[in-house]
Amino acid sequence: MADKTTGVVSLKKKLRRAERRKKLEAGALIGPLLLLMLVFYFIPIGIMLYRSIDNSHMREILPATASYMDTWSGNGLPDEAAFAALVQDIKVAYPAKTLATAGRRLNFDKVGFYSLLLKTGRRLKRINGPPYKEAFIKLDKKWGDPAYWTVFQRGLKNTTFLYLLRSIDLEYDGNNKITGVPKDQAIYISIILRTIYISISVTVLCLLIGFPLAYFMATSSARVRNLLMIGLLLVFWTSLLVRTLSWILVLQNKGVINSLLMSTGLISQPLDLVFNRIGVYIAMTHVLLPFMVLPLYSVMAGIPSYYVRAARSLGATPMAAFFKVYTPMTMPGIGAGCLMVFIQALGYYITPALVGGPRDQMVSYFVAFFVNERVNWSMASALGVVLLLMTAFFYLIFGRRVNITNVKMG
Repeated sequence: MADKTTGVVSLKKKLRRAERRKKLEAGALIGPLLLLMLVFYFIPIGIMLYRSIDNSHMREILPATASYMDTWSGNGLPDEAAFAALVQDIKVAYPAKTLATAGRRLNFDKVGFYSLLLKTGRRLKRINGPPYKEAFIKLDKKWGDPAYWTVFQRGLKNTTFLYLLRSIDLEYDGNNKITGVPKDQAIYISIILRTIYISISVTVLCLLIGFPLAYFMATSSARVRNLLMIGLLLVFWTSLLVRTLSWILVLQNKGVINSLLMSTGLISQPLDLVFNRIGVYIAMTHVLLPFMVLPLYSVMAGIPSYYVRAARSLGATPMAAFFKVYTPMTMPGIGAGCLMVFIQALGYYITPALVGGPRDQMVSYFVAFFVNERVNWSMASALGVVLLLMTAFFYLIFGRRVNITNVKMG
């Protein structure tokens, strides 16, 4: 009896060791992938989210003023100590040329702050003090306006929601309450809507072109299917920049299309096909079409042909059999293709920037603008957060309405 009990315990130990070994092997297999995702996906997104609200560099530029603003009540004008702290910071920041950085940041919150700080930095030597309060107000009346000090207090905190608010055309008013920006400054909501509209339009165009192409590939012979697949994959083997520049050459006034139409007498003057919305649609549809065709073809290749024949034998017309029997079974492919095209279109930059006009630029263009031109990483990160939220929102919509989990690429 004891030997039997010992054998059972020993068997349980062996099973536990085998289970642990399998778990370790599984962890060793997925560990590198998780590490790769952590380093190249989650950490960059986390940094972007943090940079959209990070404001710590302002406290490094104006530390004494920031320390005073932490204790200021926010009512009326601050006392002499605030002006003395500001003088202390400007004496260091202006020669170091970091005062301009603080001015650009505060100017983003209230126009006029950049020139005010630089003017004060240039003329600080003329101010005899202490006391400094009256001298500052005499130098520029803006220093006597409580609204500027409210912006100072708000702008010298470690974190700020200013950029996230501005990315959706909101701002703080003089009482630190959130309100809409003036109509002449409200541009980002229209840019977001334009981005969504262009992405939806390109997705629809890819679906209208890709569905019959995928159907033809799924129902044709192996030789024709392979040739079409090679032609489709050529898009992946060509640089995105080269493809975009090629469309500029094809669509321009003296390009292939206009030259052909004019030579046949169909038009008397070249059509405007580039540097406008038409060019954006054509170029983006060409680039993103494979991402629609491949999921559709993957689903269509697995649909038995006898389903449609059975519907026909039961009295359905060819059109009714196609749209009521065949098309519903392709919905996972339609959902996956639309999702892939739409999400990639949301973040497109090179193609609209080169082929489109000023009114055709999408959110990604302004992300690059704030990084390269304004060197405003916080605003660029805020717009990146908007793109991320749009992507997540539309993914959830597609995920609930269409089953895309069973789609295999290829």
